[in-house]
Amino acid sequence: MEITTDKKTSTRTSPFDLAVVALLVGIVVLVIWLSLANRSLWTVHWPGYNDMVSAFPASSAWLRWILGDISEVAFYKHEFASIGLLAGAYLAYWANRTGKAWQGFAISYGTGLWPWLITSSLLGLLLSNLLWGWTVTANSWQPTFVAFVSLPAAMVLMFGGGWKVTINGAIMGALLVTPMCLLIVNYVCNPLALPVVIGNVLGMAIASIVAFLLCRYWPSLVKSRHPETPAASVEPPAITKTPDYGVIWSLRRVLADFSEAPFFGNELASIGLLLGALLAYSLNPMSPVYGSGLLPQLIGAQALTSAIGVVIWRRQWMLRGWYPTYIPLVSVVPAALLTHGGSWQVIASSALLGALIAPPLACAIAKRLPADMHAYIANVLSMAISTLLIVTLIGLVIAG
Repeated sequence: MEITTDKKTSTRTSPFDLAVVALLVGIVVLVIWLSLANRSLWTVHWPGYNDMVSAFPASSAWLRWILGDISEVAFYKHEFASIGLLAGAYLAYWANRTGKAWQGFAISYGTGLWPWLITSSLLGLLLSNLLWGWTVTANSWQPTFVAFVSLPAAMVLMFGGGWKVTINGAIMGALLVTPMCLLIVNYVCNPLALPVVIGNVLGMAIASIVAFLLCRYWPSLVKSRHPETPAASVEPPAITKTPDYGVIWSLRRVLADFSEAPFFGNELASIGLLLGALLAYSLNPMSPVYGSGLLPQLIGAQALTSAIGVVIWRRQWMLRGWYPTYIPLVSVVPAALLTHGGSWQVIASSALLGALIAPPLACAIAKRLPADMHAYIANVLSMAISTLLIVTLIGLVIAG
């Protein structure tokens, strides 16, 4: 949640606001042009998704796979998108730490914990691939990415920085989250022909509940006998003015939603993610999004569902300071497009229904969670339920 301390409403349009809006418009234009052109902008040919998986067990293929895991939460699954996300996030952290006016929404909710968060997430990702990478084959996709966007980061945000939390979070992510997702994806989703994202997020929720229960009964997992001083483990939160929640704020919020799932929630991180994905598509349309060629339609649908959610739930944003409008962007909408195709009917229906159902469902579940469990568990449970309902409903409508 973004931290706001100054109650004076800011109505002035900053150069950063204008730059973000201009860049967002440029990305939209590029997405539309790429969708219509459906061809490469360059003479260079970058290997596609199928080229990567068919090259297993070559080290170059594994490097692309692991790097792609970093951007897989947005369904882009490409090394360029991942590098862009990390570069944009680091820039956002540096800008936040140095108090730059163009930092955008304070990364990781202004906690100052991004270095610990990204360290734990990356360690969890590496451990997951070391332990479970053997399950991946040219014909068998597996959710090795899940530790990067789940328990490790949530534990850092819940219990603070420090090596004990960072390392234990990464270990539990690899030992609990990834195998739980593997079990549900391979033994529930695949046999029942359900979108695998349901297994991913349901596995995250179940494993995270187990992990937080372990922390409840064995607090030494996250607490040190000689705790660090707050100044050594957690930097002071960013002080921001209360926004006016106008048009420009809404556009910036839509952009920030693209990097919300890895707990960044920042425009610069999202810009890096999107530019990297678009570069990948321009070099080879069959490279990102599992070689489906649906990247322009996917980005358009993701932006649409976030925009609808931000507009509909504006009052909740104003009351709470943060609201999970990002949920359908990384669950309902991508699952619907990959299951039913990228037609305008699928894009519009999944974007609208996802924005209407998923965020309030997450808040309803969050109210019932114990205080010692991170609220992200409610978000991923909402992803599982809303994806199952909406993707099934769209399928019935199309079939009828």
